[in-house]
Amino acid sequence: MATKGDYYEILGVDKDITQEELKKAYRKLAIKYHPDKNKEPGAEDKFKEISEAYGVLSDSEKRGKYDQYGHAGVDGTWSQEDIFRGMDFDDLFRGSGGGGGIFDIFFGGQGRRRGGPQRGSDLRTDMTISFEDAYKGVEREIEIPRTENCKVCNGSGAKPGTDVKTCTTCRGSGQTNRAQQTPFGQFMTSSTCPTCRGQGKTIDSPCTDCHGSGQVEKRRKIKVKIPAGIESNSRMRVGNEGEHGTKGGPPGDLYVDIYVKPHKLFKRVGDNILLGTSISFTQASLGDEIMVPTVDGKVKLKIPAGTQPGATYRIKGKGMPSIHGHGQGDLNVKVDVNVPKKLSTKQKELLRKFAELSGETPAKENEKGIFEKVVDGVKEKM
Repeated sequence: MATKGDYYEILGVDKDITQEELKKAYRKLAIKYHPDKNKEPGAEDKFKEISEAYGVLSDSEKRGKYDQYGHAGVDGTWSQEDIFRGMDFDDLFRGSGGGGGIFDIFFGGQGRRRGGPQRGSDLRTDMTISFEDAYKGVEREIEIPRTENCKVCNGSGAKPGTDVKTCTTCRGSGQTNRAQQTPFGQFMTSSTCPTCRGQGKTIDSPCTDCHGSGQVEKRRKIKVKIPAGIESNSRMRVGNEGEHGTKGGPPGDLYVDIYVKPHKLFKRVGDNILLGTSISFTQASLGDEIMVPTVDGKVKLKIPAGTQPGATYRIKGKGMPSIHGHGQGDLNVKVDVNVPKKLSTKQKELLRKFAELSGETPAKENEKGIFEKVVDGVKEKM
């Protein structure tokens, strides 16, 4: 009996490969070595070999057993030494790594039928939107690659006009059973049917469009509605827009990771928005009414007399909408006092008079006057 090769090496992949990457590697090899396309000697045997490897590694339960025990874990040839190697008593009943224990294997561990309906894989994509789009909400159209049921054969994998037959070896179950003597007595063990490779069906004339897989890769445009108030690094689920299921199984879902670009004026803090603005020394001292920007237009903000640098004023209802529909946040405006770097002679003269009225001694030329002292005081607070 020939020694089987390592399934990972057969498919040319690493042991930590994802199911999606595994599927792509298998498809590439299946197309290359399919008997209907490749007439070279040994191509059919190679096709069977890679199909067997994929049949094990694409099933998470079988893959776990293969990683732990090798071929003995999946081909039904367990010896007494294989059963106990590397296992403790707890493994016998509960298993390790979610793979099931020995009792699971013998009594209930026949696994899911590969020939039955299987849900399609989930897909994930990124989307970047502007701050304004996050504020108002937006609908975007994205294009994603995914597998869909082949329209030529309607997902059967068989060439139009031909039939998919029930496997005569396993009678459609996808598995073969045999009695085996173990330390616990005689038990029935199951293994993947070698004829149909666990599918329960055989195809004599594969579809030329999908090469018998029943699925083809397509690029599909999908509209995604982004709700108002969404935050950066949020994930949205678009149901049933993942890859199509097989054998009548439901499709997977599409997950969209949302990233919001930073704004040059606004900063989001929860549902509130923070804005910085500058006013003059005169406005801070005497008070004023100024126009400040919001995401959807300018509004008036009253600056009270005696405003200090760093003071923050709230404008209600001008923040981000709550994504849960609980109203809207506020716009918090942080005020900075704009200090001029140069003063005219007239301005200095007026400020010296201001100093005299304030009971301060006016500074001489080249000395710091009251305005310069005010400037220094402002800078210390900032």
